[in-house]
Amino acid sequence: MDAISRLTDSFGVHINAESPFVQAAVYSLLLAGIFTVALPVFSTVRVLLSLFVLPGESLTKFGPRGSWALITGASDGIGKEFALSLAAKGYNLLLVSRTPSKLESLATDITTKYGPKISTKTLAMDFSQNLDSDYTALKKLVEGLDVSILVNNVGLSHSIPVPFVETPQKEMVDIIMINCMATLRVTKLITPGMISRKRGLILTMASFGGAFPTPLLATYSGSKAFLQQWSTALGSELEPHGVRVQCIQSHLITTAMSKIRKSSALVPNPKQFVKAVLGKIGRSGGAQGIAFTSTPYWSHGLMHWFLARFVGERSGLVVKVNRGMHEDIRRRALRKAARDAKKQ
Repeated sequence: MDAISRLTDSFGVHINAESPFVQAAVYSLLLAGIFTVALPVFSTVRVLLSLFVLPGESLTKFGPRGSWALITGASDGIGKEFALSLAAKGYNLLLVSRTPSKLESLATDITTKYGPKISTKTLAMDFSQNLDSDYTALKKLVEGLDVSILVNNVGLSHSIPVPFVETPQKEMVDIIMINCMATLRVTKLITPGMISRKRGLILTMASFGGAFPTPLLATYSGSKAFLQQWSTALGSELEPHGVRVQCIQSHLITTAMSKIRKSSALVPNPKQFVKAVLGKIGRSGGAQGIAFTSTPYWSHGLMHWFLARFVGERSGLVVKVNRGMHEDIRRRALRKAARDAKKQ
């Protein structure tokens, strides 16, 4: 402890370096310093391994090929890509969405490609209506089937960014019914079978809009934040039964909802995104510290990790930047609408 004595003496402070209290304090500070330095390094290594190196768990852990995958919002975008990807992996499909013609077209495409190896069943239902008769029909459709994978993909956002006080009543209600109530009701219908078989996988599509509070998308943002909290709680409940819950966080993807057509490093297409999701089951990606959650696409994962670790998911800076971005999007959308109105 001579070094400590010399250091304190140089400041004109005289401390008994042999004191057990002083020694304990020094070792505590040393350990705290090592921890402070090591934690960011560990976190960085962890996110890089999760996103770029380590594989996810095999889907067959949750149900054999030939069992069924139920996909909501299956006829377009991400849902359609989940259907195509899971069919390619040998899973039969239960396709649920609003538009019968799109469901039939997708089912036909899958049957044409895979023949009798892959069975498909479809159900057209408008989740915004929240009709008991629709859920009764869904229950009848899945009766007796081994549904090992559930993809809660159906979702709705605002037509354009809008202040909460100006949000149309129907739009507000539809967002809550589709994003929240539909997800709860479908999951509650499917989960008992998974528990009885002691295996299953539930993937629920969330959004950075829920991870990071998003002004001018307040109702949508709140609905996706609800899905995050619910998924984490549900994941803990179902883990002892062998059922894996994974809330999937993402930034923008080239879908009808995002209104973005061209993919980029930050905006994957549905095929790229779904490949990342199915390849990283059980990996947190950029969602470190959030149980039963993954941000599996590499650029989204790095963004989520950086903002959460160094800025704060709900910090004033994040909220302010989000507000400015969506105010700008709203101005441009309103100008475009005005131009289109003049052309008519």
